[in-house]
Amino acid sequence: MKLANRGHGRRGTLSTGQVRLRLKPSQSCIIGLFVGATLTACGASPGNTTDSDGPAGNVRQVRSGIEVLLSDSLHLVRGQRVGLLTNHTGIYWTTDGEADGLVGSTIDALHEASDIELVALYAPEHGIRGEEQAGAAIDSGTDERTGVPIHSLYGEVRKPTAEMLEGVDVLLFDMQDIGARYYTYVSTMALAMEAAGEQDIPFIVLDRPNPVRGDVVQGNILRSGYETFVGMYPVPMRHGMTAGELARLYVGAFGVDVDLHVVPLDGWARNMTFDQTQLPWVPPSPNMPTVESALAYPGTCLFEGTPISVGRGTDRAFQWIGAPWLDGVQLAKSLNGYGIDGVRFEAVTFTPRNAGDGKFEGQEVSGVLLVAESTDYDAPKAAVAMLLETRSMSGDNWLWSEAHFDRLAGTDSLRLGIEAGADFTELTSTWDDDAQTFEELRAPFLVYR
Repeated sequence: MKLANRGHGRRGTLSTGQVRLRLKPSQSCIIGLFVGATLTACGASPGNTTDSDGPAGNVRQVRSGIEVLLSDSLHLVRGQRVGLLTNHTGIYWTTDGEADGLVGSTIDALHEASDIELVALYAPEHGIRGEEQAGAAIDSGTDERTGVPIHSLYGEVRKPTAEMLEGVDVLLFDMQDIGARYYTYVSTMALAMEAAGEQDIPFIVLDRPNPVRGDVVQGNILRSGYETFVGMYPVPMRHGMTAGELARLYVGAFGVDVDLHVVPLDGWARNMTFDQTQLPWVPPSPNMPTVESALAYPGTCLFEGTPISVGRGTDRAFQWIGAPWLDGVQLAKSLNGYGIDGVRFEAVTFTPRNAGDGKFEGQEVSGVLLVAESTDYDAPKAAVAMLLETRSMSGDNWLWSEAHFDRLAGTDSLRLGIEAGADFTELTSTWDDDAQTFEELRAPFLVYR
Protein backbone atom coordinates (compact mmCIF):
# COMPACT_ATOMS: atom_id res chain seq x y z
CA MET A 1 0.00 0.00 0.00
CA LYS A 2 1.31 3.44 -0.88
CA LEU A 3 0.45 7.03 -0.18
CA ALA A 4 -1.85 8.63 -2.72
CA ASN A 5 -0.28 11.84 -3.98
CA ARG A 6 -1.35 12.33 -7.56
CA GLY A 7 -2.67 15.89 -7.75
CA HIS A 8 -6.24 17.12 -7.95
CA GLY A 9 -7.65 15.03 -10.76
CA ARG A 10 -11.31 14.84 -11.65
CA ARG A 11 -11.43 11.07 -11.29
CA GLY A 12 -9.67 8.28 -9.45
CA THR A 13 -7.48 8.61 -6.37
CA LEU A 14 -7.84 11.71 -4.22
CA SER A 15 -4.87 13.92 -3.53
CA THR A 16 -4.45 13.41 0.19
CA GLY A 17 -2.00 12.85 2.96
CA GLN A 18 -3.67 9.60 3.87
CA VAL A 19 -3.25 6.02 2.86
CA ARG A 20 -5.51 5.08 -0.04
CA LEU A 21 -8.01 2.55 1.26
CA ARG A 22 -9.23 -0.16 -1.05
CA LEU A 23 -9.38 -3.06 1.38
CA LYS A 24 -9.24 -6.70 0.51
CA PRO A 25 -10.31 -9.36 3.00
CA SER A 26 -6.71 -10.33 3.66
CA GLN A 27 -5.63 -6.80 4.61
CA SER A 28 -5.96 -6.68 8.36
CA CYS A 29 -4.14 -3.44 9.12
CA ILE A 30 -4.80 -0.14 7.39
CA ILE A 31 -3.30 3.11 8.66
CA GLY A 32 -4.95 6.46 7.83
CA LEU A 33 -2.97 9.66 8.12
CA PHE A 34 -4.63 13.07 8.14
CA VAL A 35 -3.17 16.49 8.62
CA GLY A 36 -3.65 17.25 12.32
CA ALA A 37 -5.04 13.82 13.20
CA THR A 38 -3.40 10.42 13.10
CA LEU A 39 -5.14 7.13 13.72
CA THR A 40 -4.39 3.53 13.15
CA ALA A 41 -6.59 0.53 12.67
CA CYS A 42 -3.96 -1.52 14.50
CA GLY A 43 -4.46 -0.31 18.03
CA ALA A 44 -4.08 3.45 18.53
CA SER A 45 -7.09 5.71 18.84
CA PRO A 46 -7.40 9.41 18.16
CA GLY A 47 -6.55 11.52 21.17
CA ASN A 48 -9.05 13.65 23.04
CA THR A 49 -9.61 17.17 21.81
CA THR A 50 -9.14 19.82 24.50
CA ASP A 51 -8.78 23.07 22.57
CA SER A 52 -12.35 23.72 21.49
CA ASP A 53 -15.45 24.46 23.53
CA GLY A 54 -19.07 23.50 23.02
CA PRO A 55 -22.01 25.87 23.43
CA ALA A 56 -21.98 25.67 27.22
CA GLY A 57 -18.29 26.48 27.42
CA ASN A 58 -17.30 22.94 28.36
CA VAL A 59 -14.17 21.35 26.96
CA ARG A 60 -15.14 19.50 23.81
CA GLN A 61 -14.70 15.75 24.08
CA VAL A 62 -15.28 14.63 20.48
CA ARG A 63 -15.03 16.18 17.03
CA SER A 64 -17.09 14.67 14.22
CA GLY A 65 -15.67 13.74 10.84
CA ILE A 66 -17.01 16.89 9.20
CA GLU A 67 -15.24 19.01 11.84
CA VAL A 68 -11.97 17.20 11.17
CA LEU A 69 -12.47 17.71 7.44
CA LEU A 70 -13.19 21.42 7.80
CA SER A 71 -10.40 22.12 10.27
CA ASP A 72 -7.48 20.32 8.71
CA SER A 73 -8.42 17.96 5.88
CA LEU A 74 -10.19 20.03 3.23
CA HIS A 75 -7.40 19.07 0.86
CA LEU A 76 -9.28 15.77 0.48
CA VAL A 77 -11.93 17.52 -1.62
CA ARG A 78 -10.30 20.78 -2.71
CA GLY A 79 -10.67 21.37 -6.43
CA GLN A 80 -13.31 18.64 -6.68
CA ARG A 81 -16.96 18.60 -7.72
CA VAL A 82 -18.59 17.15 -4.62
CA GLY A 83 -21.73 15.08 -4.18
CA LEU A 84 -23.05 14.86 -0.61
CA LEU A 85 -25.28 12.14 0.84
CA THR A 86 -26.65 13.69 4.01
CA ASN A 87 -29.67 14.90 5.94
CA HIS A 88 -30.47 17.14 8.92
CA THR A 89 -28.00 15.21 11.12
CA GLY A 90 -25.11 16.45 8.96
CA ILE A 91 -24.09 19.24 11.33
CA TYR A 92 -21.00 20.52 13.12
CA TRP A 93 -19.90 23.00 15.78
CA THR A 94 -18.46 26.12 14.25
CA THR A 95 -15.09 27.28 15.59
CA ASP A 96 -14.71 30.58 13.77
CA GLY A 97 -14.78 34.00 15.40
CA GLU A 98 -18.16 35.33 16.52
CA ALA A 99 -19.92 32.19 15.29
CA ASP A 100 -17.84 29.92 17.55
CA GLY A 101 -20.03 27.35 19.26
CA LEU A 102 -23.01 27.59 16.92
CA VAL A 103 -24.32 24.64 14.95
CA GLY A 104 -23.64 24.70 11.23
CA SER A 105 -24.81 22.52 8.36
CA THR A 106 -22.51 20.25 6.39
CA ILE A 107 -24.40 21.29 3.26
CA ASP A 108 -23.79 24.98 3.90
CA ALA A 109 -20.17 24.46 4.96
CA LEU A 110 -19.24 22.61 1.77
CA HIS A 111 -21.23 25.01 -0.39
CA GLU A 112 -19.40 27.98 1.12
CA ALA A 113 -15.92 26.43 1.24
CA SER A 114 -13.41 27.93 -1.15
CA ASP A 115 -12.19 25.84 -4.10
CA ILE A 116 -14.95 23.23 -3.63
CA GLU A 117 -17.98 22.92 -5.85
CA LEU A 118 -20.98 21.24 -4.20
CA VAL A 119 -22.88 19.96 -7.23
CA ALA A 120 -25.37 17.39 -5.90
CA LEU A 121 -27.20 16.31 -2.75
CA TYR A 122 -28.67 12.86 -2.11
CA ALA A 123 -31.57 12.33 0.30
CA PRO A 124 -32.19 9.09 2.29
CA GLU A 125 -35.32 7.81 4.03
CA HIS A 126 -37.01 10.63 6.02
CA GLY A 127 -35.69 13.21 3.55
CA ILE A 128 -32.92 15.79 3.49
CA ARG A 129 -34.50 17.54 6.51
CA GLY A 130 -35.52 14.34 8.34
CA GLU A 131 -39.18 15.26 8.58
CA GLU A 132 -40.88 12.38 6.76
CA GLN A 133 -42.24 9.29 8.51
CA ALA A 134 -40.76 5.84 8.00
CA GLY A 135 -41.50 4.41 4.59
CA ALA A 136 -42.70 7.70 3.04
CA ALA A 137 -41.43 8.24 -0.49
CA ILE A 138 -38.99 11.15 -0.81
CA ASP A 139 -39.16 13.52 -3.76
CA SER A 140 -36.21 14.94 -5.64
CA GLY A 141 -35.93 18.71 -5.83
CA THR A 142 -33.65 21.64 -5.09
CA ASP A 143 -32.17 22.78 -1.80
CA GLU A 144 -33.71 26.17 -1.11
CA ARG A 145 -30.68 27.62 0.64
CA THR A 146 -27.95 26.61 -1.82
CA GLY A 147 -29.81 25.90 -5.04
CA VAL A 148 -28.07 22.53 -5.28
CA PRO A 149 -30.17 19.72 -6.82
CA ILE A 150 -31.42 17.00 -4.45
CA HIS A 151 -31.66 13.43 -5.73
CA SER A 152 -34.00 11.14 -3.82
CA LEU A 153 -32.60 7.78 -2.76
CA TYR A 154 -35.86 6.74 -1.12
CA GLY A 155 -38.38 6.93 -3.93
CA GLU A 156 -38.20 5.36 -7.36
CA VAL A 157 -34.57 4.37 -6.75
CA ARG A 158 -32.49 3.62 -3.68
CA LYS A 159 -29.13 3.40 -5.40
CA PRO A 160 -27.72 6.44 -7.20
CA THR A 161 -27.97 6.08 -10.95
CA ALA A 162 -25.16 6.95 -13.36
CA GLU A 163 -27.14 10.04 -14.33
CA MET A 164 -27.38 11.16 -10.68
CA LEU A 165 -23.60 10.88 -10.36
CA GLU A 166 -22.77 12.64 -13.62
CA GLY A 167 -20.38 15.52 -12.99
CA VAL A 168 -19.45 14.29 -9.48
CA ASP A 169 -15.75 13.77 -8.72
CA VAL A 170 -16.08 12.57 -5.13
CA LEU A 171 -19.08 11.37 -3.11
CA LEU A 172 -19.32 12.16 0.61
CA PHE A 173 -21.50 10.57 3.29
CA ASP A 174 -22.40 12.45 6.49
CA MET A 175 -25.33 11.11 8.51
CA GLN A 176 -25.89 9.97 12.08
CA ASP A 177 -26.55 6.25 12.32
CA ILE A 178 -27.98 4.75 15.53
CA GLY A 179 -26.12 1.44 15.72
CA ALA A 180 -28.86 -1.03 14.79
CA ARG A 181 -28.93 -3.34 11.77
CA TYR A 182 -32.43 -2.25 10.72
CA TYR A 183 -31.66 1.45 10.36
CA THR A 184 -31.67 2.28 6.67
CA TYR A 185 -29.10 5.09 6.50
CA VAL A 186 -26.21 2.63 6.32
CA SER A 187 -28.07 0.63 3.66
CA THR A 188 -28.27 3.82 1.62
CA MET A 189 -24.56 4.31 2.27
CA ALA A 190 -23.77 0.79 1.03
CA LEU A 191 -25.74 1.24 -2.18
CA ALA A 192 -24.12 4.63 -2.78
CA MET A 193 -20.71 3.02 -2.27
CA GLU A 194 -21.56 0.43 -4.91
CA ALA A 195 -22.72 3.10 -7.34
CA ALA A 196 -19.63 5.25 -6.74
CA GLY A 197 -17.38 2.28 -7.35
CA GLU A 198 -19.13 1.48 -10.61
CA GLN A 199 -18.48 5.04 -11.79
CA ASP A 200 -14.90 5.11 -10.48
CA ILE A 201 -15.77 7.87 -8.02
CA PRO A 202 -13.99 7.91 -4.63
CA PHE A 203 -16.25 7.64 -1.58
CA ILE A 204 -15.55 9.47 1.69
CA VAL A 205 -17.33 8.79 4.98
CA LEU A 206 -17.32 11.71 7.42
CA ASP A 207 -17.55 9.61 10.53
CA ARG A 208 -19.92 10.07 13.47
CA PRO A 209 -20.21 8.20 16.79
CA ASN A 210 -22.16 5.04 17.30
CA PRO A 211 -24.57 6.57 19.84
CA VAL A 212 -25.14 3.30 21.72
CA ARG A 213 -21.45 2.45 22.19
CA GLY A 214 -18.95 0.68 20.02
CA ASP A 215 -17.93 -2.00 22.50
CA VAL A 216 -21.29 -3.81 22.73
CA VAL A 217 -22.46 -6.35 20.13
CA GLN A 218 -25.80 -8.11 20.63
CA GLY A 219 -28.51 -10.07 18.86
CA ASN A 220 -28.55 -12.57 16.04
CA ILE A 221 -26.73 -12.31 12.73
CA LEU A 222 -28.82 -11.84 9.61
CA ARG A 223 -29.04 -15.12 7.71
CA SER A 224 -28.43 -15.67 4.01
CA GLY A 225 -31.57 -15.15 1.97
CA TYR A 226 -32.93 -12.38 4.22
CA GLU A 227 -30.91 -9.50 2.80
CA THR A 228 -33.17 -6.44 2.40
CA PHE A 229 -33.00 -2.69 2.82
CA VAL A 230 -33.50 -3.14 6.59
CA GLY A 231 -30.51 -5.46 6.71
CA MET A 232 -28.19 -5.87 3.74
CA TYR A 233 -25.31 -7.80 5.29
CA PRO A 234 -24.75 -10.48 7.97
CA VAL A 235 -24.32 -8.21 10.97
CA PRO A 236 -25.99 -8.41 14.40
CA MET A 237 -28.99 -6.40 15.55
CA ARG A 238 -26.67 -4.16 17.61
CA HIS A 239 -23.40 -4.03 15.71
CA GLY A 240 -21.24 -1.64 17.75
CA MET A 241 -19.63 0.08 14.75
CA THR A 242 -19.52 3.60 13.36
CA ALA A 243 -20.65 4.30 9.80
CA GLY A 244 -17.01 4.62 8.74
CA GLU A 245 -16.16 1.26 10.26
CA LEU A 246 -19.19 -0.36 8.62
CA ALA A 247 -18.05 1.06 5.28
CA ARG A 248 -14.63 -0.55 5.79
CA LEU A 249 -16.36 -3.83 6.66
CA TYR A 250 -18.53 -3.64 3.54
CA VAL A 251 -15.41 -3.27 1.40
CA GLY A 252 -13.08 -5.62 3.23
CA ALA A 253 -15.45 -8.44 4.20
CA PHE A 254 -18.48 -8.16 1.93
CA GLY A 255 -16.88 -7.24 -1.37
CA VAL A 256 -18.10 -3.71 -2.11
CA ASP A 257 -15.61 -2.38 -4.67
CA VAL A 258 -14.95 1.33 -4.17
CA ASP A 259 -12.04 3.66 -3.42
CA LEU A 260 -12.97 4.31 0.23
CA HIS A 261 -11.68 6.95 2.63
CA VAL A 262 -12.86 7.54 6.21
CA VAL A 263 -12.36 10.92 7.88
CA PRO A 264 -12.25 9.84 11.53
CA LEU A 265 -13.77 11.14 14.70
CA ASP A 266 -11.31 12.82 17.01
CA GLY A 267 -11.55 11.89 20.68
CA TRP A 268 -14.19 9.15 20.50
CA ALA A 269 -13.79 5.99 22.60
CA ARG A 270 -15.73 2.79 22.01
CA ASN A 271 -17.35 2.76 25.45
CA MET A 272 -18.93 6.21 24.99
CA THR A 273 -22.64 6.75 24.63
CA PHE A 274 -23.70 9.78 22.66
CA ASP A 275 -24.31 12.00 25.68
CA GLN A 276 -20.64 11.61 26.64
CA THR A 277 -19.42 13.03 23.31
CA GLN A 278 -20.86 16.51 24.01
CA LEU A 279 -22.00 16.59 20.40
CA PRO A 280 -25.55 17.88 19.78
CA TRP A 281 -28.19 15.14 19.55
CA VAL A 282 -30.42 15.67 16.54
CA PRO A 283 -33.15 13.01 16.26
CA PRO A 284 -32.02 11.05 13.19
CA SER A 285 -35.66 10.33 12.32
CA PRO A 286 -39.02 11.52 13.71
CA ASN A 287 -39.37 8.53 16.04
CA MET A 288 -35.82 8.46 17.39
CA PRO A 289 -36.15 11.33 19.88
CA THR A 290 -33.42 10.39 22.35
CA VAL A 291 -30.44 8.15 22.95
CA GLU A 292 -32.68 6.09 25.25
CA SER A 293 -34.84 5.26 22.25
CA ALA A 294 -31.73 4.29 20.29
CA LEU A 295 -30.65 1.95 23.12
CA ALA A 296 -34.01 0.15 23.02
CA TYR A 297 -34.40 0.14 19.23
CA PRO A 298 -32.20 -2.94 18.46
CA GLY A 299 -34.88 -4.90 20.32
CA THR A 300 -38.19 -3.06 20.13
CA CYS A 301 -37.94 -2.47 16.36
CA LEU A 302 -38.97 -6.12 16.01
CA PHE A 303 -42.45 -5.11 17.20
CA GLU A 304 -42.95 -3.28 13.91
CA GLY A 305 -43.79 -6.75 12.58
CA THR A 306 -46.45 -7.40 15.24
CA PRO A 307 -49.81 -5.85 16.21
CA ILE A 308 -48.16 -4.10 19.19
CA SER A 309 -47.42 -0.36 19.13
CA VAL A 310 -43.92 0.99 19.77
CA GLY A 311 -45.27 4.41 20.67
CA ARG A 312 -44.67 6.18 17.39
CA GLY A 313 -45.46 9.88 17.66
CA THR A 314 -44.65 10.00 21.39
CA ASP A 315 -41.58 11.39 23.13
CA ARG A 316 -40.51 7.86 24.10
CA ALA A 317 -40.97 6.04 20.81
CA PHE A 318 -39.39 2.57 20.85
CA GLN A 319 -38.79 2.83 24.61
CA TRP A 320 -42.20 1.36 25.29
CA ILE A 321 -44.62 -1.07 23.72
CA GLY A 322 -48.36 -1.39 24.23
CA ALA A 323 -51.82 -2.32 22.97
CA PRO A 324 -55.37 -1.70 24.23
CA TRP A 325 -55.81 -5.31 25.31
CA LEU A 326 -52.56 -5.68 27.31
CA ASP A 327 -52.36 -5.56 31.11
CA GLY A 328 -49.27 -3.44 31.72
CA VAL A 329 -48.98 -4.32 35.40
CA GLN A 330 -49.03 -8.06 34.77
CA LEU A 331 -46.76 -7.70 31.73
CA ALA A 332 -44.16 -5.76 33.72
CA LYS A 333 -44.24 -8.36 36.49
CA SER A 334 -43.75 -11.21 34.02
CA LEU A 335 -40.91 -9.47 32.18
CA ASN A 336 -39.04 -8.48 35.33
CA GLY A 337 -39.13 -12.16 36.24
CA TYR A 338 -36.75 -12.90 33.37
CA GLY A 339 -33.98 -11.11 35.27
CA ILE A 340 -32.43 -9.45 32.22
CA ASP A 341 -29.40 -7.52 33.43
CA GLY A 342 -29.39 -3.75 33.14
CA VAL A 343 -33.04 -3.16 32.34
CA ARG A 344 -36.33 -3.21 34.21
CA PHE A 345 -39.89 -2.93 32.98
CA GLU A 346 -42.46 -0.46 34.31
CA ALA A 347 -46.19 -0.59 33.65
CA VAL A 348 -47.34 2.43 31.62
CA THR A 349 -50.14 3.83 29.51
CA PHE A 350 -49.50 6.03 26.48
CA THR A 351 -51.24 7.35 23.39
CA PRO A 352 -49.62 6.93 19.97
CA ARG A 353 -49.96 10.11 17.88
CA ASN A 354 -49.10 10.74 14.23
CA ALA A 355 -47.99 7.14 14.37
CA GLY A 356 -47.43 6.49 10.70
CA ASP A 357 -47.92 2.77 11.30
CA GLY A 358 -51.70 2.78 11.78
CA LYS A 359 -51.48 1.30 15.28
CA PHE A 360 -53.95 2.78 17.79
CA GLU A 361 -53.41 6.40 16.82
CA GLY A 362 -55.17 8.61 19.38
CA GLN A 363 -56.06 5.62 21.58
CA GLU A 364 -54.70 5.06 25.06
CA VAL A 365 -52.84 1.75 25.27
CA SER A 366 -51.39 -0.24 28.14
CA GLY A 367 -47.94 -1.76 28.16
CA VAL A 368 -44.43 -1.45 29.54
CA LEU A 369 -41.55 1.02 29.47
CA LEU A 370 -37.97 -0.24 29.24
CA VAL A 371 -35.93 1.56 31.91
CA ALA A 372 -32.20 1.29 31.26
CA GLU A 373 -30.08 0.79 34.36
CA SER A 374 -26.93 0.37 32.27
CA THR A 375 -26.13 1.22 28.66
CA ASP A 376 -25.06 -2.32 27.77
CA TYR A 377 -28.38 -4.01 28.52
CA ASP A 378 -29.35 -6.55 25.89
CA ALA A 379 -32.30 -4.98 24.07
CA PRO A 380 -32.60 -7.82 21.49
CA LYS A 381 -32.95 -10.41 24.24
CA ALA A 382 -35.35 -8.15 26.14
CA ALA A 383 -37.44 -8.00 22.98
CA VAL A 384 -37.63 -11.79 22.78
CA ALA A 385 -39.01 -11.89 26.33
CA MET A 386 -41.51 -9.16 25.39
CA LEU A 387 -42.55 -11.04 22.25
CA LEU A 388 -43.21 -14.21 24.24
CA GLU A 389 -45.24 -12.46 26.92
CA THR A 390 -47.23 -10.09 24.70
CA ARG A 391 -48.14 -12.87 22.29
CA SER A 392 -49.31 -15.04 25.18
CA MET A 393 -51.36 -12.16 26.59
CA SER A 394 -52.83 -11.13 23.22
CA GLY A 395 -54.76 -14.27 22.33
CA ASP A 396 -56.75 -13.79 19.13
CA ASN A 397 -55.55 -10.18 18.86
CA TRP A 398 -52.09 -11.39 17.83
CA LEU A 399 -51.26 -11.30 14.14
CA TRP A 400 -47.75 -11.37 12.70
CA SER A 401 -46.79 -9.22 9.76
CA GLU A 402 -44.79 -12.26 8.77
CA ALA A 403 -42.69 -10.95 5.89
CA HIS A 404 -41.79 -7.71 7.65
CA PHE A 405 -41.02 -9.39 10.97
CA ASP A 406 -38.75 -11.92 9.27
CA ARG A 407 -36.97 -9.13 7.37
CA LEU A 408 -36.25 -7.36 10.64
CA ALA A 409 -35.31 -10.54 12.48
CA GLY A 410 -33.05 -11.54 9.58
CA THR A 411 -34.51 -15.03 9.70
CA ASP A 412 -37.82 -16.85 10.03
CA SER A 413 -36.51 -19.06 12.82
CA LEU A 414 -37.36 -16.56 15.58
CA ARG A 415 -41.01 -16.29 14.57
CA LEU A 416 -41.36 -20.00 13.86
CA GLY A 417 -39.66 -20.85 17.15
CA ILE A 418 -42.10 -18.67 19.09
CA GLU A 419 -45.03 -20.28 17.27
CA ALA A 420 -43.64 -23.73 18.06
CA GLY A 421 -43.50 -22.97 21.78
CA ALA A 422 -39.73 -22.56 22.19
CA ASP A 423 -38.75 -20.79 25.40
CA PHE A 424 -36.52 -17.75 25.89
CA THR A 425 -33.34 -19.77 26.35
CA GLU A 426 -33.93 -21.86 23.23
CA LEU A 427 -34.75 -18.82 21.11
CA THR A 428 -31.58 -16.93 22.08
CA SER A 429 -29.21 -19.85 22.63
CA THR A 430 -26.90 -19.00 19.69
CA TRP A 431 -26.94 -15.22 19.97
CA ASP A 432 -23.90 -14.79 22.20
CA ASP A 433 -21.89 -17.00 19.86
CA ASP A 434 -23.19 -14.96 16.91
CA ALA A 435 -21.97 -11.78 18.57
CA GLN A 436 -18.53 -13.26 19.25
CA THR A 437 -18.22 -14.47 15.66
CA PHE A 438 -19.07 -11.02 14.38
CA GLU A 439 -16.61 -9.33 16.73
CA GLU A 440 -13.86 -11.49 15.25
CA LEU A 441 -14.99 -10.65 11.72
CA ARG A 442 -15.13 -6.90 12.31
CA ALA A 443 -11.84 -6.59 14.23
CA PRO A 444 -9.58 -5.80 11.23
CA PHE A 445 -11.86 -2.99 10.12
CA LEU A 446 -12.24 -1.06 13.37
CA VAL A 447 -10.81 2.45 13.41
CA TYR A 448 -11.07 3.23 17.13
CA ARG A 449 -9.58 1.03 19.83
